[in-house]
Amino acid sequence: MINKTKSTRVISILLASTLFLTSCASTTMIHSIPSGAKVYLNNEPVGTTPYEYTDTKIVGSTNYVKLTKEGYDPLHSSFSRNEEADVGAIVAGVFVVIPLLWAMKYKPSRTYELFPETGKDSPKIELSTEEEEPVKSKAERLRELKELLDEKIITQKEFETEKKKILEE
Repeated sequence: MINKTKSTRVISILLASTLFLTSCASTTMIHSIPSGAKVYLNNEPVGTTPYEYTDTKIVGSTNYVKLTKEGYDPLHSSFSRNEEADVGAIVAGVFVVIPLLWAMKYKPSRTYELFPETGKDSPKIELSTEEEEPVKSKAERLRELKELLDEKIITQKEFETEKKKILEE
């Protein structure tokens, strides 16, 4: 009876350890269109697409990706370990809190599309990182102007001058 209990305990510990250790790792497959692009992760060259990436980083860790291929513009992106719940880590976390640091994992696969290189003479399109302010209506601008007058930030004369400009637009 004692041997049976002892062996059950050993098997339980081995299963729990296996569950704990396997739940820490997360894998994602990096694809590109077209394939064969060089992959740089966190500024380190790691291979070409398709590329399988595995790590044991904790929840919220971010990886920076750069894909390059001759004749195509380089692509810069990132992915974080917060894309899908990891059931194994959550179950292990019920028994030992530490696995909850690995409760999220990467999506199994991600595909990036590379675009043909733009010519040196053709202008490159730059995406603004700042959000553009929405165009305000005349009424909104007049209300804001009135608030400035009420708070005595501008004079009555300045108010009338700006009001006239807004109404004439």
